[in-house]
Amino acid sequence: MTATGSAAVKTAMTSATQAKASARVATNAPPSPAATPHPGRRRVALAAAIGAVLALAAVSLFVGVSDVTPLSLFQADTDSHALQVFLLSRVPRTVAIVLAGSAMAICGLVMQMLVRNRFVEPSTIGTTEAAGLGLLTVTILAPGMPLIGKMLVASVFALASTLVFVRILRALPLRSVVLVPVVGLMLSGVIASVSTYVAFDHDLMQTLSAWLTGDFSGVIAGRYELLWIVAALTVAIYIAGDRFTVAGLGEQFTTNLGLNYRRTLAIGLILVSIVTSVVVVVVGALPFLGLVVPNVVSLAMGDNLRRSLPWVAVLGAGFVLVCDIVGRVIRFPYEIPIGVVVGVVGAALFLFLLLRKRARVG
Repeated sequence: MTATGSAAVKTAMTSATQAKASARVATNAPPSPAATPHPGRRRVALAAAIGAVLALAAVSLFVGVSDVTPLSLFQADTDSHALQVFLLSRVPRTVAIVLAGSAMAICGLVMQMLVRNRFVEPSTIGTTEAAGLGLLTVTILAPGMPLIGKMLVASVFALASTLVFVRILRALPLRSVVLVPVVGLMLSGVIASVSTYVAFDHDLMQTLSAWLTGDFSGVIAGRYELLWIVAALTVAIYIAGDRFTVAGLGEQFTTNLGLNYRRTLAIGLILVSIVTSVVVVVVGALPFLGLVVPNVVSLAMGDNLRRSLPWVAVLGAGFVLVCDIVGRVIRFPYEIPIGVVVGVVGAALFLFLLLRKRARVG
């Protein structure tokens, strides 16, 4: 980002804050908690949230069928079964949960900012389903392709689906708050139907189901390292956070500030598509995660992406950790796939947010 672009972004953020403050004064309304800056208090709260997530991660390390406890690890030698399970399964699984949970929550935040609607995320606009269709296609046409190649193909399909969704939105005469996610769900249904037909025709229904149902039970050392790509892309999203925030104010406003709206939109959609594809390839889909967490954070933090991003990442990781632990203990020693748990909880919260929004609009 050039010095001129950075200055323009900062000016835009300041102008938006001043406009909101003026509107509150004009209406004699008290400032909202999200608009009142409390840097010290926010830092303390964020540190507490990170501590809670670390505690959940510690619990996750010792939940499972195998008898792995801190005492058994302390007394174990290098060849013990408990130590091998801990290093080869429990640690990779917990790291994968944290990376995937935070990444998908951040993808939802970026998508909502760019589309300018609080009820969209990769699993509600066809991005996740398109990534699954890409994996299905490459499995049929080039089954021997390396995992990184499959990820790239899935990314191309995911990006194409996202661009189709954005194009449909541009063609809509009226962007209702509720209509936008409905259009996204319809597109998701169409892509899912195509995937189901192709999978059924090639006897790959079980494989497709595994991709579209998040499950961390198969994550072991050597099968989750692609998720570190997600961590790098998350840093890139944070660096470009101010640009995405300005782009969320609209094309005309962004262009007036001297920023290239279409380029910013393209960068955001590419990042979201790659992150979604990596998560689908490694662990499967995590539905509604990118919808629920950003909405909860925005209630307290407002619409500044860079300020909200750490909270979204932390709460996304914590939410997935909780759901994974619940899935492992609710029918112990059996395990419910995390995609099912996240889907049930996320769908309920999505419906609550949707009805709450409609009530406020009405």
